[in-house]
Amino acid sequence: MINSLTLGNKQFPINLIQAPLAGVSCAPFRALTTEYGHPAFTCTEMISCKTILHQPEFAHTRYTAKSTAEGPVCYQLSANNPQELAAAVKIVTDAGADLIDLNCGCPVKKIRSKGAGSSLLMQPKKLYELITAMKQNTSLPVSIKIRVEGNSDEKFHDEIATVVSDAGADFITVHGRHWTEHYETPCCYEHIQYFVQVLKIPVIGNGDVRDIVSLKKMLATGCAGAMIGRAGVGQPWLIAKLVADMQGKPFTLPSQQEIGAIFLCHVEQLCGLLQNEKQAILQARKLAKYYARTMPDREQWMLAMNQCLSLRHLQQLVSAFFK
Repeated sequence: MINSLTLGNKQFPINLIQAPLAGVSCAPFRALTTEYGHPAFTCTEMISCKTILHQPEFAHTRYTAKSTAEGPVCYQLSANNPQELAAAVKIVTDAGADLIDLNCGCPVKKIRSKGAGSSLLMQPKKLYELITAMKQNTSLPVSIKIRVEGNSDEKFHDEIATVVSDAGADFITVHGRHWTEHYETPCCYEHIQYFVQVLKIPVIGNGDVRDIVSLKKMLATGCAGAMIGRAGVGQPWLIAKLVADMQGKPFTLPSQQEIGAIFLCHVEQLCGLLQNEKQAILQARKLAKYYARTMPDREQWMLAMNQCLSLRHLQQLVSAFFK
């Protein structure tokens, strides 16, 4: 069911959340999701604490900038050092974070090799220290986002549940895949349900939520809320549609022309954020396929987008294809 959600000292009117997405979840994406989808909150891209602490501001603006058009935002941090995490938590608290999450699920080799991301699942003592560092340096709700054991030989569920409880995390998000599993592997709902059953704090379920059928499967685990990932890219209205579907209310999808206007707005805001039109257009090429889900001449659109070199050219392409 669509319910209100209480996480630590924060309350939200609904229990659907937009997930952190690498290469996507900067302020323009989050602002559009807030405007059209009205989630409980959105999340930043994963931000390295070292980047926040040791790089000049312009180097991490894409990750840390928060728009006035946004609703509540959860800042997701990557760390292995409790002292660095403590300092970064203070910075993002002052920067306007509404919640703070520690990434314990990233499967990327360069993150794991630094002892961060999903490698923390096998470091319970370190994880306890990290969660404690977060709790001691902010009054905001703090959480961790994890992967699950899946069909692997790794066994960490019991230890992680104990650590999360003992360290005092306010909630946990569980992505129902092992860190070695790709998105073709179905979500392991029973692993999410394990954490729901053993923990007294709210559990947010993550994995494969894209429509009312998959949302009902996720909520059937007993989780307090559901996190929507890649399905929300190019569909900033998706969460509002899911709420309407669950409540049996009608929902009018935007027209092709309206979708084109939203895409153009997304890219224009990227230009403003990055202060670099070329970089924004390169990101637009990656986003283009998501906005073209229902486009009849999708292949031609993608070919044209791969040749796009400027915002003015993009405006012409949107006028030609989204009509």
